[in-house]
Amino acid sequence: MTGQRTYGGVSAEERRAQRRTALLDAALDILGDQGIDKLTVSALCQGAGLNERYYYENFDSREAVLTALFDAIAEELATALLGALQGAPADSRGKAHAAITAGIHVLTDDPRKARVALLISSATPELRARTTHTIRAFASLVAAEGVDFYQPDTEMDPVIRFRATYLVGGLVQALDSWLQGVLPMTRDELIDHTTDVFVLLAEDLAAQHRPASSH
Repeated sequence: MTGQRTYGGVSAEERRAQRRTALLDAALDILGDQGIDKLTVSALCQGAGLNERYYYENFDSREAVLTALFDAIAEELATALLGALQGAPADSRGKAHAAITAGIHVLTDDPRKARVALLISSATPELRARTTHTIRAFASLVAAEGVDFYQPDTEMDPVIRFRATYLVGGLVQALDSWLQGVLPMTRDELIDHTTDVFVLLAEDLAAQHRPASSH
């Protein structure tokens, strides 16, 4: 049985994962350079260098490919954000700047990722719903970090959730405008201005929750 499950030291599961990754890499190439209309089974398989049967081994529709690619980008983004926060300076601006830098770099070091994520996000009603869910998840991460930093051991305030959602949604729109050239600034400037807004709203809210000083 072992001989049937391994080939060249690689298990069947690992080979399948490698084929899936190759197909998603091909999807990123096609979507980033040619657009969603060119995302066909034959184009994917040609780009991945695989037989069509391996496509059907992993996916049953174009939407399944889009969903998998969107989730892969979101997972990479979340991993980068959490990693940056773990190694960030202890001050609020240092944490915000580290996380924002990591996130924006994931999406712009390979500009196709941001373009593709934005393209996929509105491709179908199901993907629009998935995008909304993902934005909420990142907003929850931002809110949790804010609570941990400014108000440890307190319950999540609905206003904190609102501001976190506002920040994440606003960043998505700002990044889209920047990619289209509507915001004429460098990437470092985009990161710095985004950090300013995150820190401003977070510290303003924290100040509102501090007990009034006695005079």
